[in-house]
Amino acid sequence: MKRGYDRTDRIADLIQRTLAQMLLQDMSDERFRLVTVTGVTVTRDLSYAKIYVSVLMDEEDKIKQTVESLNRAAKSLRFSLAKAVKLRVVPELKFIYDDSTARGFRLSDLIDSAIKKEEK
Repeated sequence: MKRGYDRTDRIADLIQRTLAQMLLQDMSDERFRLVTVTGVTVTRDLSYAKIYVSVLMDEEDKIKQTVESLNRAAKSLRFSLAKAVKLRVVPELKFIYDDSTARGFRLSDLIDSAIKKEEK
């Protein structure tokens, strides 16, 4: 009988919480403090984890540089993650930019501007 909450989902949640805390408190790069971990997916064999992040910046070049810096720091983050969590296997980390938050803000601005035009 299958449970409602899969082990990989529990591990993904654990990785998301721990990485978010590490990026906010432990990293020396100031750009990482502007990063929000929006989601994590882990493969069934726990060998790889895709970490979806949003960045609180508007400039695409800076966002791209921040995600590239995260991917360069992935090995040290994985090492720190292994110390922080009690897992036999800690997955290899791959950071991916999640633009859903930015799209949501853009849509909200469009709706607000349409409402203002309608009121005039």
